[in-house]
Amino acid sequence: MKLITLLLSVFLMISCNQKNKIVADTIITDAKIYTVNEEFGIASAMAISGGKILAIGTNEEIKNAYDSKNTIDAKGKFIYPGLVDAHCHFYGYGLNLQEVDLRGTNSMKEVIERLKAFQKDKNLDFIVGNGWDQNDWDVKKFPSKEDLDAEFPNIPVVLNRIDGHAMIVNSKVLALAGITNKTSATGGQIELLNGQPTGILIDNPMRMISAIIPQPSRKTQIAALLDAEKTMFGFGLTTVNDAGLSPDVIQLIDSLQKVKALRINVYAMISANQKNLDLYLKKGIYKTDALNVRSFKLFGDGALGSRGACMHKDYSDMANQRGALRSSPEELKSIAKQVAASDFQLNAHAIGDSANTVLLKIYKEVLTGKKDRRWKIEHAQVIREQDFDYFKSGIIPSVQPTHATSDMYWAGERLGKERLKNSYAYKKLLQKAGIIALGTDFPIEEVNPMLTFHSAVARKDSKNYPKGGFQMENALSREETIKGMTIWAAFSNFEEKEKGSLEVGKWADFVIFDQDLMKVKEEEIVKIVPSATYLKGDKV
Repeated sequence: MKLITLLLSVFLMISCNQKNKIVADTIITDAKIYTVNEEFGIASAMAISGGKILAIGTNEEIKNAYDSKNTIDAKGKFIYPGLVDAHCHFYGYGLNLQEVDLRGTNSMKEVIERLKAFQKDKNLDFIVGNGWDQNDWDVKKFPSKEDLDAEFPNIPVVLNRIDGHAMIVNSKVLALAGITNKTSATGGQIELLNGQPTGILIDNPMRMISAIIPQPSRKTQIAALLDAEKTMFGFGLTTVNDAGLSPDVIQLIDSLQKVKALRINVYAMISANQKNLDLYLKKGIYKTDALNVRSFKLFGDGALGSRGACMHKDYSDMANQRGALRSSPEELKSIAKQVAASDFQLNAHAIGDSANTVLLKIYKEVLTGKKDRRWKIEHAQVIREQDFDYFKSGIIPSVQPTHATSDMYWAGERLGKERLKNSYAYKKLLQKAGIIALGTDFPIEEVNPMLTFHSAVARKDSKNYPKGGFQMENALSREETIKGMTIWAAFSNFEEKEKGSLEVGKWADFVIFDQDLMKVKEEEIVKIVPSATYLKGDKV
């Protein structure tokens, strides 16, 4: 009789406990969860409901208080907040997937071979390709239109350099665009040889080519976004900062997200031309659970690889060449003043030391007396010693660690030893700014965020070169790096209260790994791929 009474009591206790438990959509247990909260705490379980985190703590705490029909045993795997790419070209990457991929080519001959194979398959009447880099070729010089004319005399061909700041086109394109040896090249360059265009265009003159490229159909645009999203989720990315979008594409993203066709979180930087400024400064900030439109992307200069980055002194490997600002200082200041008078953020592309000086001074002037504006310098690649202190005033450096390990092979030749010391100086920027946002700039670099993590920590490329790392004084710690890819990137987007760390009330965006990023051997980092990616509590 006593035994029956005891069993009945236990049964009633269990029943009461189950009735008192809160029902969650999903419970995850037996994990090592890096919350990336203020204490950089570690938990082992969490409960999720309505796409948000209900509770996070120990296995015992979660199991005792919550119940769910969808309980996942993580079996000791490692969970981090969903990764944020703080600077990329999400839509552009998707479009590139619909065009000729020229990344990894080692000669113009190989470029031609890929073009011929693509044309044979697609039979296009206008060919666009992306990703060539003469610095990777045996003959490290720009190609010329003759190479393209020989194979494609009657079909327009436009090939964008990997950094998006130079292109090679054939004679057919030059004729269609009306470009001659007398065409103005303000804010860039139309390369001439023996008085005639070579087919190489750098920065602003490229707009004349863009104007004649057939616009992608709506079907192609949608395919681009969906194809890009699939790649992002495969790498554990749940938020992308798209650096430079048109209103049309922003509206398309919003419409696809509203019907759940596109789910990835997008922080949209609107291309900062006057037409877009007039439109969005009047409309104001636009925010949904998946889309945040509150910033403008401004181009200060070009890129280092094409010698378009604006420098105070000549490039070390080319006399009388200093690159150029994309707009005059007066024009840049005019845009900055308009944005400063609103609640929008300004994110300015600045690679050369002169471009950084100009923009940092403009930022200081127009933001005087304004608090918590979180304006960013995108790339912040080459900085003069005296300009680092500007970042103490709330300006956020948004950098791409793989640029350092891609450029290190030739950056010294471009810049010389003295300027190289303060280039790709991520640790120094972090020390001045207090935070640093990390991205990739894909498709200029690879999408894979593990390459970002590895480059930031090891200062080596994916081949683990160089031994000992490149300028290791500016390496970031593993904790700093994951913060730069999560909570600091979220803060730079004014989104730190909803994502970037795994805390109660925030979206359940997270990624699961089989290995621990905080402890895995350095050389193994580039091999890591997520075992699962979750967005708002759903496995994607």
